[in-house]
Amino acid sequence: MQLSLTDQLQWIADSTSILVPELILVAGILSVILLNIFRVVHFRIYGAVAIASVTLSGLSVLLHWHTDPVSLFNHLLRADDFSSAYKLLFALGTLLTFLLSLSSGTSNKPAEYCSLLLTATLGANLLVMSTSFITVILSLELISISTYVLAGFHFTKPGAEGSLKYFLFGSAATAIMIYGISLLFGLSGTLNFTSSEFVSHLIAQHSSLVMLSGFFILAGFLFKASAVPFHLWAPDVYEAAPLPVVAFLSVVPKLAGVAALLKFTLAINLFGQSFFDWQTVIAAVAILSIVVGNLSALAQKEAKRMMAYSSIAQAGFLMAAMAPLSLQSMQFMIFYSAVFLIMNFAVFTLLQQFETTYKTTSIHALAGLAKTALIPSVLLTMALIALTGLPPTAGFTAKLFVFSSIWEAFTGTGKSILLWLLLIGLLNTVISLFFYLKIPFYLFIRANTLTEPASAKSFTFTNLLGLVLVIALFVFFFYPALLMGWLNRINFVL
Repeated sequence: MQLSLTDQLQWIADSTSILVPELILVAGILSVILLNIFRVVHFRIYGAVAIASVTLSGLSVLLHWHTDPVSLFNHLLRADDFSSAYKLLFALGTLLTFLLSLSSGTSNKPAEYCSLLLTATLGANLLVMSTSFITVILSLELISISTYVLAGFHFTKPGAEGSLKYFLFGSAATAIMIYGISLLFGLSGTLNFTSSEFVSHLIAQHSSLVMLSGFFILAGFLFKASAVPFHLWAPDVYEAAPLPVVAFLSVVPKLAGVAALLKFTLAINLFGQSFFDWQTVIAAVAILSIVVGNLSALAQKEAKRMMAYSSIAQAGFLMAAMAPLSLQSMQFMIFYSAVFLIMNFAVFTLLQQFETTYKTTSIHALAGLAKTALIPSVLLTMALIALTGLPPTAGFTAKLFVFSSIWEAFTGTGKSILLWLLLIGLLNTVISLFFYLKIPFYLFIRANTLTEPASAKSFTFTNLLGLVLVIALFVFFFYPALLMGWLNRINFVL
């Protein structure tokens, strides 16, 4: 039905009032720019403004919680519980990034640094709300352009090389995705992928071109998630970028890409129909990401580079959580996302402590440092145990939920790809022990034969932040209902 101009203006006004979290982020970005115009130089002032912005944005998500989906701006965006849950995670991830940045003393171009992080978070928020390919592309580019610059914020040659590689891969993935979107638009006649016309027109085509277009669109989402085969940029970027930026890149863009992919997947599998077997594609990408990430991590000698391959494997587990395409699997995917955020930030926070004190994140250089840095060594070990998926941490609970969901989907559908996903996921959980526990092995078992390491301060803000995150991992293991009870109340209607 064609709306009158008055109705359209009213819709825009109503839509704007719902976008309060995003408007707060925009206000934060503008405030940081204004501070820069007035020649404010202290990083802590910029950090305080940015932290206030992202905190208020997260609180406004809670205050504007939507039980029923609300379509915004002529079906370009949709506010719903699913997007709100991820927006809370993005706010938490960005808040932790700023706290980590302040504790590390990051001071290079503070205005640009803070505004870029806020812009990337804004893009992530809009991406998980997108129901049109137009807003998907615009949101992806908001995230991408911001993170391209952030990746090179060390202003070194390796940083520039990593940033350039990230930019080139991102540009290629975006170009491929836009080409796929143009093909699907020509075949379906609409850019709104949640509309019934979109799926029905594509199913009626029965064309291999439809399948090819779907693969092209997948490229953009997989790039953001750093999943195979669009993962090659991650190791160099993670190794060269500042640690707070690496922590941000490993969580917020990844979760945004996976969440948007799930939304697209649910749309094209509406009522059990699809223009091809998308579930098999998701499961296959998950298997490849888990295997490539874990096997590549085994050979790494640098902690940040090892975490890059770990991040690729974790993208596979996130997609494994998505693969069953059931209500329960969506709840488990959000649970895994929340736990993954806590685990990754815990590891990078504690690595920041070692980098600040000993000026290295080389695994071999960590040998024997538990004697002089016992507290961060113990906390880092706990965080790595959680990433492995061992009890008594929430990492075990999250993987248990994912594997049980995959098994239930396999028994219901009989698809062999789901059984392979389950078996390979279990096997790679065992394999991951060998590289996650390599760091504790060097910290506690290997002796430092090169130099006498300086004693690290026990009571630092970084250690305190790491302690809080590790405690959260234990809490969600013993009391998973704290999070699952909240997830059970989420309305997953598209």
